[in-house]
Amino acid sequence: MIVKIAVAVVGGFLGWVYMRIKPPPPKICGSPGGPPVTSPRVQLNDGRHLSYREWGVSKDEAKYKIIVSHGFNSSKDLKLPLSQELIEELQIYIVSFDRAGYGESDPHPKRTVKSEAFDIQELADKLKIGPKFYVIGLSMGAYAIWSCLKYIPHRLSGASLVVPFVNYWWPCLPADVAKETFELLLVQDRWTFRVAHYAPWLFHWWMNQKLFPSLSMMAGKMEIFSQSDLEYLKNLPPNSDDNQEKMLQQGVYESLYRDIMTGFGKWEFDPLDVPNPWPDNNGAAHIWQGYEDKIIPYQINRFFSEKLPFVRYHEVPGKGHLLAFESGLCEDIFRALLVG
Repeated sequence: MIVKIAVAVVGGFLGWVYMRIKPPPPKICGSPGGPPVTSPRVQLNDGRHLSYREWGVSKDEAKYKIIVSHGFNSSKDLKLPLSQELIEELQIYIVSFDRAGYGESDPHPKRTVKSEAFDIQELADKLKIGPKFYVIGLSMGAYAIWSCLKYIPHRLSGASLVVPFVNYWWPCLPADVAKETFELLLVQDRWTFRVAHYAPWLFHWWMNQKLFPSLSMMAGKMEIFSQSDLEYLKNLPPNSDDNQEKMLQQGVYESLYRDIMTGFGKWEFDPLDVPNPWPDNNGAAHIWQGYEDKIIPYQINRFFSEKLPFVRYHEVPGKGHLLAFESGLCEDIFRALLVG
């Protein structure tokens, strides 16, 4: 009898643990009971759909064609302050897309850093953008650009990585640089990123447990922002985040959580192993970094700029993580990418 009770207790406990760590199923757009499809989408070869938004001049008239990869907790509807005058002057066509699991793009349970590049390549082919194009990645969305540099360099005319995501477990990082920059983060963020890297199967539980604080950004902690970031946020108009619910409508696990687990997981390559995509000097990868950025410490991206000959590094004094959303700097980012 005692053995049977013990087995029942252990079984019940294991069942409880399993239910706590198991993520909920996504609510896929267009499926029964799921959110409606309201944006144009392309179907990829594996059957998934990517939702996209086109803006700028028409594709047929454009001199420059750019694919934008949004950051964490964002979407294809991000509002970059690019003037119509500059768009028309340079004849820019832009397509932004919901990365897997965000907005109206289907989740990708087997998502990796590598798969991000091929999502971008397929999007370009389905939209008939042409054999070559430019790419811009913001913050977390920049790991997709590293992937493009590695796996589809022949498709790139140029690239911009804006306040790009860093993985503190990249083998190429000197131990002292990785340690110094990692310790600049809030303690709760360090633990969150450790769980994502070492125990991704526990990540859903970690992000929902109440014993310890998890990711500061999702908890609304403002100390992660620089002074310039805070000034920008203070001046935002009311309802500026009215797309928030739509961004995460398929579930936070397949959007936010999987984004973090993919970025902080084990990559298929090391950034310093990326060969020069433009050996004839007919292109470049631009890294834009705010010196005051508290979310992405500048030391790591400065390190890459010193090691990779195809990188042009732009370190902006007095600016933080949201520098791309300041109109003058946003236009500088586009001009540097397209016309140098």
